[in-house]
Amino acid sequence: MEDGKLVNKKPLVALTLGDPAGVGPEITVKLLGGHWIHGVCRPLVIGDLCAVKRAMEQTGIRLRIHLTDDPAGGIYEDGTLNLMDQGCLTGTDYPMGAVDSRCGDAAFCYVKRAIELALEKKVDANVTAPLNKESMNLAGHAFSGHTEIYAHYTNVKDYAMLLAYGGMRVAHISTHVSLRQACGLVKKERILKVIDLSVQTLKQLGIDRPRIAVAGLNPHCGEGGLFGTEELEEIIPAVKEAAKRGLDVCGPVPPDTVFCKLKGGQYDLCICMYHDQGHIPVKLAGFVWEKGETQGAVNGINMTLGLPVIRVSVDHGTAFDIAGKNLASEASLAEAVEYAVKMVCSGSGNL
Repeated sequence: MEDGKLVNKKPLVALTLGDPAGVGPEITVKLLGGHWIHGVCRPLVIGDLCAVKRAMEQTGIRLRIHLTDDPAGGIYEDGTLNLMDQGCLTGTDYPMGAVDSRCGDAAFCYVKRAIELALEKKVDANVTAPLNKESMNLAGHAFSGHTEIYAHYTNVKDYAMLLAYGGMRVAHISTHVSLRQACGLVKKERILKVIDLSVQTLKQLGIDRPRIAVAGLNPHCGEGGLFGTEELEEIIPAVKEAAKRGLDVCGPVPPDTVFCKLKGGQYDLCICMYHDQGHIPVKLAGFVWEKGETQGAVNGINMTLGLPVIRVSVDHGTAFDIAGKNLASEASLAEAVEYAVKMVCSGSGNL
């Protein structure tokens, strides 16, 4: 790299291993075992050697592990897993599929190191495997998730979460707060900020004039104030202001129909008022569960908007119920890498 730009090289992507007790190590090993990955990027794993070795035993995938202290010193070729060993865990005495403060601390440290590398422009993007919020907080790291960690360590105040599966893209006004708090956070200024962040990101992804729908908060968008006044007082003024700026924005659109229209291609993205309003439709589209509790396809990505670094993640959790059983799919992690690469290349002019 030169001044943070690519110089005839594939993007260097830091992959954080996630909570070692969850499916993160397993899906990372499966991803690195694919022959396509080195064709699109230079993947560098940030984690612990013992967790990687354990995941290889669980999956039966054999890769050559190359330890490096410098991203530039990696051997980026098929069959090789480049690892920056953080030394947080040195054995496998931690339980699989359970809350453990040691694993929470390790997962946090992986992310913090990846952020440092991105800010130092030693890597082009971060792709994160899932961490467990309870484990992390038990370890003394008082964050509600990846999004908040990245905002804190990049000193960003205005940020948002975006989920995507194919054309189903949503961005959130609020995420990890109680539903009661979420209603109070529906404000004109915040809605406008998330609209702006979403438009900027969609343009980076190649959509020249993004079509944005803004969901209502209340049933039937409040029915003129009968079921709530947030639409009248906050959402409609924000939509009108965005339209005055020349953006293709409409709303509020009733929450019970907006996602059908989004899936049908009427919009490129929907602004959602709270966590589950956005998460449920995207995961319904991207997740498949077979025969009751057997995990099938798990697709979709999670991206943090507004950061000075690129961060994309899987759109699922640590899946403690199947951790260590060689059942987890790496599909979401693969999509996250593809998104990250596209974002890097759009910024470098190589898209």
